[in-house]
Amino acid sequence: MAERIRIVQRSEIPAGTGKVIVAEGRVLAVFNVEGRFHAVENTCPHRGGPLGEGSLEGAVVTCPWHGWQFDVCTGASPRNPNVSVRCVPLEVQGDDIFLLTE
Repeated sequence: MAERIRIVQRSEIPAGTGKVIVAEGRVLAVFNVEGRFHAVENTCPHRGGPLGEGSLEGAVVTCPWHGWQFDVCTGASPRNPNVSVRCVPLEVQGDDIFLLTE
């Protein structure tokens, strides 16, 4: 059964932005895509750049270090189908966003 851990409030992440969150020993990048929240591991697979500090355009985040891009809904790179980042399950209840762990 999945455990829910409160990590942030919706109001802390305005639409079209992301935020770096440390929870349960993990560093996550949480994004607000038109009111829907998605999380990926914060580390870009290219050179370890902080995805949560990147720019978000639609559902695509661009790593601030070298410009690699990832769809925050799927984790897939729109430029290279062989590269992806791990998505992390979230649940939203009211203004709270929860990390779901197994």
